[in-house]
Amino acid sequence: MQQRRIAMIGLGYVGLPAAVAFAKHAPVIGFDHNPARIQALQMGIDQTGEVETEHLKAANINFSYKAASLADADFYIVAVPTPVDDNNEPDLTPVLSASKTLAHYLKAGDIVVYESTVYPGATEERCLPVLERYSGLQCGKDFSIAYSPERINPGDKVHRFDNVVKIVSAYDAATLDIVSAVYEQVVHVGVHRAPNIKVAEAAKVVENTQRDTNIALMNELAMIFDRLGIDSHDVLAAAGSKWNFLPFTPGLVGGHCIGVDPYYLVDKAKQVGYDAHLIPAGRQINDSIGGFIAERSIDKLIGAGCLLEESTVTVLGLAFKEDVPDLRNTRVVDIVDALKVKGVTVQVHDPFVDSTEALQYHQIELLTELKPAQALILAVAHQPYLAQGWEWIETLLEKPAVVIDIKGVLDRDTVPEQVQLWRF
Repeated sequence: MQQRRIAMIGLGYVGLPAAVAFAKHAPVIGFDHNPARIQALQMGIDQTGEVETEHLKAANINFSYKAASLADADFYIVAVPTPVDDNNEPDLTPVLSASKTLAHYLKAGDIVVYESTVYPGATEERCLPVLERYSGLQCGKDFSIAYSPERINPGDKVHRFDNVVKIVSAYDAATLDIVSAVYEQVVHVGVHRAPNIKVAEAAKVVENTQRDTNIALMNELAMIFDRLGIDSHDVLAAAGSKWNFLPFTPGLVGGHCIGVDPYYLVDKAKQVGYDAHLIPAGRQINDSIGGFIAERSIDKLIGAGCLLEESTVTVLGLAFKEDVPDLRNTRVVDIVDALKVKGVTVQVHDPFVDSTEALQYHQIELLTELKPAQALILAVAHQPYLAQGWEWIETLLEKPAVVIDIKGVLDRDTVPEQVQLWRF
C-alpha cells in the first residue's frame, strides 16, 4: 500500500467526504481557508450534510485553516470550487489561489492531485506554472502532478466517494502508478486510468455537459407540450416504455456542476477556434426555465381571477436540488425574482437551507410561518414536502388556488377540490 501523508485542500461537498474516506486508513490534514468551517468541523458539524456527525468525530483528520499545516504532507489533493463569473466565463481564482498557497510547502517527491473541475488543459497550462513559480521546483524532476476529477453527487446516499469508479491521470507513468494505488486504498470499486491529464479533464466536463444537454431537450419538449395542452410527464412515461429511451426529465438546472461545467468546455472550444452551438443552446434553454415557470404561474393566477398585486405565491424549496442545503447556482431564485417583478407577494420556505445564507447571497427571507396563498409552487421536491403531501399543502392555500408542480411528483388523483394543478 502507498503510505502517503495526505492533505485535503478544500473541505466542502467534495473534499470532506474524500478526507473522511482517506482518514480511515491514515491521518489526514484537512485544510480550508474558512475559519468558521474549520471550527464547525472540529465540533463534528458538517453544514453540507454529506458526513454524519459520528463519522466526522471518528475521523483521524487534523482540521486547520492555517496554511503551515500543509508542511507535514507529501500528497496534496486540491478540491476547491471552480465557478463561472457573471459572464459565464471560467473563474479559476480559487484553484489558482490554492495552488499558490500549497506551492510554498512543496518538497522534493511531493505529488499534487487536482479534483476541481476545469477545462481540458487547465491543470498543466494554468495550475502547474503557479506551483513551479512559487515553489521554485520543477515538475517531473522535483515533484509531480495528477488529475482525478470529483464525482460527488450532493445528497446522494447511494453513490458515495468510495463506491464510484475514480478516474485517475498523471504527469507521467510513475506518478500515475502512485496516484492509482493511493485512491485504490479507499475506492473499493477501483480506478479508471486515463491516458493523460487532458483526457481526464475532458471526461469530467463531458459527464455534466451530456446531462445538461439532455435536460435542455426535455425542457424544450415540456414547453412545446404545454402549448399543445398535453402533460410532458405522460409523454415521457409513454416514450419510456421503449428499451433504449433515456430517462431524463424536465426541470430547473442549478448547482455547481451541471449548470457550470458546460461553460468551461465552451470557453476552451473558443480558445482553440471553435464556436460551440449545441452546448450554449442547451445552457440558454435551461437558464430560461425559471422565468418560464414564473410566467405560467402568472397566467394561471390571472386565469383564476386573481389580481396580481393582491396575490401571494408560496414557493416551496430554494436549494438547487432535493434534500440538500446547497444554494450554489440555484435557479429557484429566477422564479422568485420574476414573480416579484410582476407585483406578486412571494413567500419562500426551505427546511434545509440556512436562512442567513439565503438572505446574504440571494436577498431572500426564508419563512417558517406561511400565510395562506392563492398559488403555490413546489420548486424543490424535498422529502419532507412529499411526506406531508396534499394534506399539508392544502393548509397553505386560500381556495380557489393554483399549484405548480415543477417535477410532477404530486398525486394527480387526489388533488383537493378548488385546486388547479399544473405540471411542467
